[in-house]
Amino acid sequence: MKGGSSMVDRGEYLAIRSRGAATFDLSSRFPDQVFKENAQDSLFCEFDAILTPEMWPALCAMARWHGDKYIDLVVLEPDIDDYYVSEGLGYPAASLSVEASEDDYWAAIGFEPDGDALGSIAISANVVALTGASAKWGCWGERDPEVAVFQGFRNETARMEWSARFGPFLDASGALEEYLPNAFRRQLVPETYAAALTANYEPPSAGRM
Repeated sequence: MKGGSSMVDRGEYLAIRSRGAATFDLSSRFPDQVFKENAQDSLFCEFDAILTPEMWPALCAMARWHGDKYIDLVVLEPDIDDYYVSEGLGYPAASLSVEASEDDYWAAIGFEPDGDALGSIAISANVVALTGASAKWGCWGERDPEVAVFQGFRNETARMEWSARFGPFLDASGALEEYLPNAFRRQLVPETYAAALTANYEPPSAGRM
């Protein structure tokens, strides 16, 4: 799908997933490093934010920095065969032009197969990856810890300006303080989890953006 309102077929899904594998370790999960090449410029936001129309301009800005004409989105969990295919919901992925609108993005992620809201990417996705053909940037989100991470900014100035324009976003330390406690019992992030996330995602200069 290049900008329509339905999910892709199996071949398109596998192609999009394969392109995503150039940027991400698709088997990895937080707090481990999900990016194959750590750019050391991570910014976090809440998971739900990346599956809203308002996030589309932020994604397009990153894609354009690296000359990408399309943005690929692929859902990695729930499992496509165990959930999407078995329920007749299709294949949860999209490839959208950077010229697409916020409404186009929402049409892709908010599309309800056969009118089933639980089949839409926005509602059903638990792990989602977004990137472009350059493999120089990406956004990875997980519903369970309720966070998403971005990497691949041109430089620190671009990172700060992007964050100020599209934010709020937080470094790993900020995400551990504000986002992640809600995902754990008694709102306490385990020390081993916090240490791993910090080691993998904390940029050299940390703080609120």
